[in-house]
Amino acid sequence: MNEDRLARIRLMLGEEKLERLKNSFVTVVGLGAVGSYAVEGLARSGVGRFKLVDFDVTRASNINRQLYALGSTLGRHKADIAGERVVDINPRCKVEVLNRFANEDTFEEILDGNPDLVIDAIDSLGPKAGLIAATIKRGLPLISSMGAALRTDPAAVRVGPIKEVKGCPLAAKVRNLLRKSGTHLDFTCVYSLEPVGELKKRRQVDPETQYFEQGRRRAALGSLPTLTGIFGLIIANAAILQLSADK
Repeated sequence: MNEDRLARIRLMLGEEKLERLKNSFVTVVGLGAVGSYAVEGLARSGVGRFKLVDFDVTRASNINRQLYALGSTLGRHKADIAGERVVDINPRCKVEVLNRFANEDTFEEILDGNPDLVIDAIDSLGPKAGLIAATIKRGLPLISSMGAALRTDPAAVRVGPIKEVKGCPLAAKVRNLLRKSGTHLDFTCVYSLEPVGELKKRRQVDPETQYFEQGRRRAALGSLPTLTGIFGLIIANAAILQLSADK
């Protein structure tokens, strides 16, 4: 990356911490509404290597909230678009793209290479809990996104260990699955304190999301582009502080 592009990062963090970011390797799984913004923040901070993972393609229904969904990109794999965008931001960045569905058959490939940080931005409960468990089993640092859908209050977004999360139905379900698998609950997540309340009842089945669960239809929850983007950028901010911290 042209050093002028990182001048303001250097002013904030200093040369030593900036070098840590340049030497960092981050794996991001899920490149939708939250994950796309997480990658954006990290790419612009100078992170030097990425593995970007998502099996899905962009659709018209993604345009309201996903950074990679544009009229010109519809039907293309999100991971391919993400990789191109990262290199456009930072030509020196090393990017590996995986058009993969996250499950027991692909976790080994996804987590290969000993990344300095894994970011989980998966929507689906089973793959999400599975990736978290696989990441923790390997002793890899993790930041996971909990539910951003149905929220409207940016001031309610928090960063903390999942065992302390309150008011997030997704976090409760993830915790339950992880306890059953014997996985500890000390990892960091981004979540909202805002209760979903009656909004949850408005969910509808969206035909465009039906194969996110490998053939099983699932309910699509409404979301604002602002809140999902804020989740992603807060994840990126937490990642920047963690990756650049004194060892």
